Amino acid sequence: MARAAPHPRSLLRRRPRKSGRGAPEDGRGRPLPLLPRLLAMVCAFLFMVAFAAVLARLTLHPSPASEALTHTNLRPGRSLRAYLDQPALRDAVRQIGGNILLGVPFGVLAPVVAPRTRGFLRVLVLTAVVMLLVEFAQGALVTGRAFDVDDVILNTGGALLGYLLLGRRLSRAVHARRPRT
Repeated sequence: MARAAPHPRSLLRRRPRKSGRGAPEDGRGRPLPLLPRLLAMVCAFLFMVAFAAVLARLTLHPSPASEALTHTNLRPGRSLRAYLDQPALRDAVRQIGGNILLGVPFGVLAPVVAPRTRGFLRVLVLTAVVMLLVEFAQGALVTGRAFDVDDVILNTGGALLGYLLLGRRLSRAVHARRPRT
């Protein structure tokens, strides 16, 4: 007798197989062995500390020269329009691109350092909260700086870009996924 083909939905519900080392193997590749995983986590942590230092230097450093130009922005898009309305396109690209690039390392490193932050929505929320705190500190404590919601949006977008391009893959390589029960 001919054997019936499995129902397509049953193929989607297959449980991950255990590899010989006890780590789950879900068809997306195996996690790294223990020593390279530890090395990757230590490197990611050190890069995260360096990123925090650069972020603090760039955002929490007083700027008396621009004190007269600083205004708090609570309306999304207002600063972006102001950047794009400038005669020099280079300044707009530097402001917008710089804010996006500032968030990329966070999206790459956060899921590697803390695997519970893995996931699009988790990276989104974590980055938005951290960048909101940075912007609040800027506006409240630093002369020549102000809170700008557009900076939070651009930084968060950069973190999501970093997560999608590299952070998700790195995190999966370093941290094995636990099978759902």
